[in-house]
Amino acid sequence: MRFLFTRTALNMCLAAFASGVTVTHAADIHVISTVAYKEAYVELVPAFEKATGHKVLTQWVPTVEVLRRVKGGEAVDLVLMAANGIEDLTKSGKVEAGSAVQFVKSGIGIAVRTGATKPDVSSAEAFKRTMLAANSVAYSTGPSGNYLVGLFERMGIAAEVKAKTKVIQGIPVGDVVAKGEAEIGFQQIPEILPVQGIQYLGPLPAEIQYITVFTAGIHTSAKQAEAARAWVKFLKSPEAAEHYKKHGLEPA
Repeated sequence: MRFLFTRTALNMCLAAFASGVTVTHAADIHVISTVAYKEAYVELVPAFEKATGHKVLTQWVPTVEVLRRVKGGEAVDLVLMAANGIEDLTKSGKVEAGSAVQFVKSGIGIAVRTGATKPDVSSAEAFKRTMLAANSVAYSTGPSGNYLVGLFERMGIAAEVKAKTKVIQGIPVGDVVAKGEAEIGFQQIPEILPVQGIQYLGPLPAEIQYITVFTAGIHTSAKQAEAARAWVKFLKSPEAAEHYKKHGLEPA
C-alpha cells in the first residue's frame, strides 16, 4: 500500500510554507533519523528544498544506531527519533536543550504473509492467544520492539514468545514476514504499510496500543542550526500534517 503526494498538494504546501520563510543563504542540512516515517518525510523534501533553496541530506538508520553514532561524536545538524531518545541525547549534551519539537506519531501495526490465515488480534485476550499459538514472531529493535518485550512480560507470556522471536534491525519487519521467515510481525504502522507480500491486520488493540512520538532536536555542534529549524517548522506545518495521515501517521 503506497501513497503519493499529488502535484497539487505539493504546490499548496510549497506556497503556504514559502510565504512565511525568509532565506538568507542556501545550506546543506545534515540529518540523522530513524526510519518509521521515511516514506512521508521523503515526499515532503522536494517542496521544502524548492521553497528555501536548502538541501536536506538524511541518513536513515535504526534507533540503536542513531544513539550509538551521535553519542560517539558524529556531528549533524538535526536528529530525528523517538522522544525518549532525544531526551537521552539532550542529557548527554549532544542535542541542544530546549530545541526538541514533536512532529509526528505512530502506533504499532501487525502483519502476516499474504495468503496466510488471519489470526484474531481484535482484543488484548485474543492477541495473547494468537501470540501463544504463533510458530514465529518478528519485531524490530526500535521503540515498537522495546514496547512489545514489556507487553509480553506483563501478559505473562515473555518466555514462550522469546523462544520463537526474531529481532530485526536494518530492514523492514514486513520483509521477513513476506519471505515466510516469521509468521507474524510488528512494526510502526507506516513501516508496515508499504511492504509487498504481506497482509496488514491493523493496529494493536486499543487497550494495549503504544504510540511513539517522534521528535526533532538540534545537535549542539550543528553548523546549520537555523536551516535545520526551518526544516522542522516545515515538518510541523498543517500541510505536512495532512500528508502524514495518508501514511498511517498522525501529526504530533
